[in-house]
Amino acid sequence: MSADESGLRELRAAVREFLEAKSSEEAVRKLLDSEPRFDPDVWAQAADQLRLPALAIPEEYGGDGFGPVELGVVLEEMGRALFCAPFFATVVLAVQALLATGDREACARHLPGIAAGRTTATLAVAEEAGSWDPALVSARAVPDGDGGWKISGHKSFAIDGTTADLILVVARTVAGPTFFAVDRTAPGVTAEAMETLDATRAMARLTFDAVPARALGAEGAGGRIMADVLDIASVGLAAEQSGGARRCLEMSAEYARTRHQFGRPIGSFQAIKHKCADMLVQVELAEAASREAALLAAEGSAGFPVASAVAHASCSKAYMFAAMENIQVHGGIGFTWEHPAHLYFRRAKSSQLLFGGPAVYHERLLDRLGI
Repeated sequence: MSADESGLRELRAAVREFLEAKSSEEAVRKLLDSEPRFDPDVWAQAADQLRLPALAIPEEYGGDGFGPVELGVVLEEMGRALFCAPFFATVVLAVQALLATGDREACARHLPGIAAGRTTATLAVAEEAGSWDPALVSARAVPDGDGGWKISGHKSFAIDGTTADLILVVARTVAGPTFFAVDRTAPGVTAEAMETLDATRAMARLTFDAVPARALGAEGAGGRIMADVLDIASVGLAAEQSGGARRCLEMSAEYARTRHQFGRPIGSFQAIKHKCADMLVQVELAEAASREAALLAAEGSAGFPVASAVAHASCSKAYMFAAMENIQVHGGIGFTWEHPAHLYFRRAKSSQLLFGGPAVYHERLLDRLGI
């Protein structure tokens, strides 16, 4: 299922109206030091009123059956509002990982609860070094003798890892990296909140001590599955980044129109004009790249993996540029904790580094190009 242009506009308008009411700057700041790092009531409303967790889940599993284009619209709006919720971890990472495994039994077990907003989930791949490459995973899984598995090891940078009900873990078996499903409340699981640059995206360090787990998909297929997951997750992240970059541009343009110096708006000065113009170019490029990649994903195009890598690289660059220029346009006040510019800068930097940083995603682009 896919929405037409008018449907996408209606979706964007509904999500923006909801987020303007529920994810104001005041609401975001209130959540920065809270635990959990999101408002459960707001998350329940997002599920019940807008069915956001169900958006990209197939209808056979209780979802609404929409695809990457509609998901991109929602993520742009969430990035614009710095929405603090388990949406990215659950819908962009965990749901896509479950679907990529091809394990219909696991999908039938977990996806209906996610679609209804009753279950949140996350994906635990990276370890101490922060790499999302399954080949570098050291956490191990061994058979427990009863048809199940036991996982031991550590994971870091698991988004919403302290609150997720379901954890999808990539661990090594004798056959290679494999996906597993773990209940966060299972014996042997320890989740510790990590202090990171971006407090709007909660991260956790997870420890597994002979934790019971269920294998997902084929044993040893973790590398192939993870490549597919990163392709679609990178497009989701790119949409979120382009939304944040657009908001930085809006903040700068608004301030340039209303802030006066020497009897005139600062937007009339050539230096500020150049900054806003350069930001506009970067933002437009980012939006075009992320939306084109989402469209190719929806079409199942052979060019999607390359488009995904391009979107991730261009949107990471654009968001960092826009966030830094936003601070410069605001001058002294932009450097203060009281101004929201630093919140967008922190999100821009954490998003740039989320899947490994510039060196990794540029290498990934070369790999997708076959170079």
